[in-house]
Amino acid sequence: MFKLFTENWTLKLISLVFALLLWMFIMGERRLEVGFRVPLELQNIPQGLMIANEVPSLVDVRISGPRTLLMKVSPSDISIVVDLSDLKPGLTTFKRLEERLNLPSGLRVTRLSPSFIDLKLERVKEKLVPIKIALNGDPLAGFQVGSVRAVPDRVIVAGAETELKSVNEVTTEEIDLTGVNQGFSVIVPLIHRGTYTYFKDDKTTEVQVEIQPVETLPTGPADAAGQGAQQPQGKTQ
Repeated sequence: MFKLFTENWTLKLISLVFALLLWMFIMGERRLEVGFRVPLELQNIPQGLMIANEVPSLVDVRISGPRTLLMKVSPSDISIVVDLSDLKPGLTTFKRLEERLNLPSGLRVTRLSPSFIDLKLERVKEKLVPIKIALNGDPLAGFQVGSVRAVPDRVIVAGAETELKSVNEVTTEEIDLTGVNQGFSVIVPLIHRGTYTYFKDDKTTEVQVEIQPVETLPTGPADAAGQGAQQPQGKTQ
């Protein structure tokens, strides 16, 4: 047994010294704290549901640890993943986000902002709403606007159920009629300023505008007689 410990004692002693030096280096190495902006990844949103509130896409993280380990950490290597599988409609709070951070061993999170997120899921619904045509300006003098129609005149808006209830119509971009003297047809974009609602398919419509001459009243016999009565009479000698 004694021979086992004394055999190659020089190499064993050198190995022990190196192990002690490495341990002292690691334990005595200066610890640093570094800040990162880490992406927040929301995965597996249940079918038929959507996120209907503002959720940060990045989380500010402060990480401390040995300098050698921190130098190996890149922002592209770490992320916070939140799995939304099996969630139901409503508000869910996810706390202790640092536990979802894929950090190398030996590093720890000292600060996280935000430290939790509130996530609201709503059912995705659809609604058929009318298109309101927006006109601007006046035709050329002597002309007026006749019939105006959109084809199609309705469009499907989809999105979060709560917001969709307040969507009653969408509008077209303004169509300028200034100086126009004949009818025309134009394809224009549709406008809908929804936060959690959007156009399902069509985002444009064709607007057909009829321009016609202004009708003037015809001059009748009575008007002609009246005009004759107003003629000045000549002087008598």
